Amino acid sequence: MTPTGTYLRIGFLLLLPCLAPAQLAPPNPAGLRMGHVHLNVTSIPAQRKFWLDQFDAKPFNHKGLEGVIVPGMMILFTQQAPTQGSEGTVLDHFGFKVRSRDEMVKSALAAGFSVPRVFTGSEGFPNAYITGPDGVKVELQEEAAQTLRAVIQHFHYLLPDPLKLRNWYVDQFSLLPSTRGPYNSADIPGVNLTFAPNRNPVGVSMKGGILDHIGFEVTNLEAFCKKLQAAGIKLDIPYHHDPALGLASAFLTDPAGVYIELTEGLAPPALPSPTLPQLK
Repeated sequence: MTPTGTYLRIGFLLLLPCLAPAQLAPPNPAGLRMGHVHLNVTSIPAQRKFWLDQFDAKPFNHKGLEGVIVPGMMILFTQQAPTQGSEGTVLDHFGFKVRSRDEMVKSALAAGFSVPRVFTGSEGFPNAYITGPDGVKVELQEEAAQTLRAVIQHFHYLLPDPLKLRNWYVDQFSLLPSTRGPYNSADIPGVNLTFAPNRNPVGVSMKGGILDHIGFEVTNLEAFCKKLQAAGIKLDIPYHHDPALGLASAFLTDPAGVYIELTEGLAPPALPSPTLPQLK
């Protein structure tokens, strides 16, 4: 990685714990940042309670959109029984940096949730997996110096050729190439996308599963969609603007079958923007 890339990576990692409890990260130079993940759930109240109680999330309800906000991302819900879980699919799970792994594990077990694995992760930190309602798979990684209970950290992709997909995200969305532990990754403000090898991922498309799609918030989305199309990227749902919601969006599918929504105007209530720390 170049020195500039290294400095940006350090700034990205330092920024995450500084995000307010209901705040997205500032966009990258291309105007992109992490926006949301959209879950299909059998019970919105049960799913909401899981995130509020276990992760100190904040409730979100705006013009028919329901979900919660965690530092760095929104988690939105559609009341629709998921067709499959995420474990073993291309987008296997998403993970948080947490103040105390053991505290989180104890709380999850006390609430009746499954903790299938407690372990030391590839980066040497205390880790664990929690299984929430509808089988949503969440990884925890301890960051003892963190003041917030939980901050979104990564989405974990598993597929036969992870570097090829990582490079696609870097090329199409101007993400910062990086590594996380032994894996190639890419950073978008708010979250790390981790790409790991797996010979036999289950299924092709996420649509309809517990993790229906991920979402990037984009500045000047219409122009960005035109840029994607000019590069030969097919949009499953072209750019459109919903005046009632005050929201513009478009959908596409990555080469491995992960469904992506691009939005402009989908953001938590306005809060002061954090600034990257000055690097000495």
